Amino acid sequence: MKTSVTYESLKKWAQGGMLLCLALLLSIPALAVENYPYRSDYLWVTVPNHHDWLYQCGEEATVEVQFYKYGIPRDSEVSWEVGTDLLAADTRGSLMLKGGRGTIRMGTAKKPCFRDLRLKTKVDGKTYEHHVKIGFSVDKIQPFTQEPKDFWAFWQQQTEEAGKFPLHYSKEYVKEMSNDKVEAWRLKIDLDKQRHSFYAYLLMPRGAKPGSCPVVLTPPGAGVKPIRDATTRRFYPENGFIRMALDIHGLNPTLSEEVFAEICAAFDNKNNAYLRQSLEDRNHYYMKHVYLGLLKAIDILVSLPEWDGRNVIMQGGSQGGALALIATALDPRVTHCVANHPALSDMAAGSAGLTSGYPHFTHESGAYSEACMKTLPYYDVVNFARHIKVPVYMTWGYNDNTCPPTTSYAVWNVLQCEKECLLTPINEHWTSDATDRQQMEWMRRHLK
Repeated sequence: MKTSVTYESLKKWAQGGMLLCLALLLSIPALAVENYPYRSDYLWVTVPNHHDWLYQCGEEATVEVQFYKYGIPRDSEVSWEVGTDLLAADTRGSLMLKGGRGTIRMGTAKKPCFRDLRLKTKVDGKTYEHHVKIGFSVDKIQPFTQEPKDFWAFWQQQTEEAGKFPLHYSKEYVKEMSNDKVEAWRLKIDLDKQRHSFYAYLLMPRGAKPGSCPVVLTPPGAGVKPIRDATTRRFYPENGFIRMALDIHGLNPTLSEEVFAEICAAFDNKNNAYLRQSLEDRNHYYMKHVYLGLLKAIDILVSLPEWDGRNVIMQGGSQGGALALIATALDPRVTHCVANHPALSDMAAGSAGLTSGYPHFTHESGAYSEACMKTLPYYDVVNFARHIKVPVYMTWGYNDNTCPPTTSYAVWNVLQCEKECLLTPINEHWTSDATDRQQMEWMRRHLK
C-alpha cells in the first residue's frame, strides 16, 4: 500500500520560521502579495513542539503562541481552552504574552483523537480569536459507524434497479463559457421515474479526437447554490481531460443568485435541510437519488466518443469529496478518486458524544432517533470507503471545523486500497490553487 505525506505551508510556520516568513512578506510590494490572513491587521502564530502537529497518546504537547498587530509583537493576556475536536472544552487557563510570545502546555490524550487549542485575546478594545488542532495516535482513529450486514446487498439492489431507467439528457452549447481551447455544454440529466434530475456543465477540449480523453466527474459541495466551479477548473479540459461539474438538486444553474438564495432559505435551513429529509427511511432518504444519480452522470461520460475508454475519475471536496468516494465504491467503471476533506463521514458519532462529520446532526434535529440511526450507516462515507479497490488521493487540514480531521482520518484509516494523502495541518475548510492543480497532475500520472 502506497502512502505519501506532504506538509503544505507547515514548514513556513513551524519551529520559529514564521518570523522570517513574516519579514519577507512585509518586504514585498503590497500589490505582489497579501499577508495571511487576507487583509488583516493581526496575525496569530501557533507552533506545536512536534513539527508535524502529531503525537502518540501519552506524549505531552506544548504550543508556542505568538500574536502580532501590524506585524509588531503585542503583549496581552490570552485566555485559552482545550477540548477534543468539535467538542466542549475540558481544560482552561490564561497566559500573559511577553514580547508577543508565550507557551501553553496542552497535555496529552489517552485515546486516539484530535485536541483543539482555542485562543482569545483583547487588544485595543477588540477581541481576536484563533485555534489550532493537534493529533494523537491518529493512525488508530476508527469510525463509530459500523457497516450493516446487508449494506452491500442493499446498494447492489439499488444500483441494479436504477440501471433499468433509460439514459436521457438534454444538451445545450454555452458560448459564454467556451473559448478557443474549451467547449462548454449545459446538461439536464433525467435520473429516475420520480422525475429527479441533475444539471451539469460539461467542459471538453476543443477538437478532441475520438478515444483521446480521460473523464472527470465533480459533484458539488454542500448547499443549494449554482454550479460555481465550472470555469475555475478550466485547466482540466485545457490539459486534455473531459470534466463534468454537477448540481444535485435539479435546479437550473441559469437562475439568478437571488432565486437561489430564496430556495436555499426555504429548502436548506437548519430545521429542514435536504440532508435531514426523510432520514427515517433508507428507501426514501433524500440522498438516495443523489448517490444513484452519480452513476447516470458516469453513463453520459463513458458514452462520449471522445472518452479514452479507460479512465473514469471522481473528484470533489467536502460533500463533493464524500460523493466522489461513494461513486468510486458503487461504480466499477471508476478507476481513480480524489477527495478533499470528505463530508458525510461518521455522521452518527455525535449520538455517542463523539466527533461527527458534516452535517453535524444533533439530538434536537431528530437525526439520532432509532429510525434515523438505522438509516445513517447505509449513507455514511466510511462504509463505502471499506469497499473501494482503486487508487485514492485524499487531502485534509487539521484546523477544519466543517469536516474535522477526526472524520477524515476515520475514512482514511478504513481505506484498504492504494492510497496517497496530502496533509495540510494549517488549513481549515479549503484547498489552495496549487493543491487543486497538484490533484490534476496526480490524475495524469495515474492514467491507464
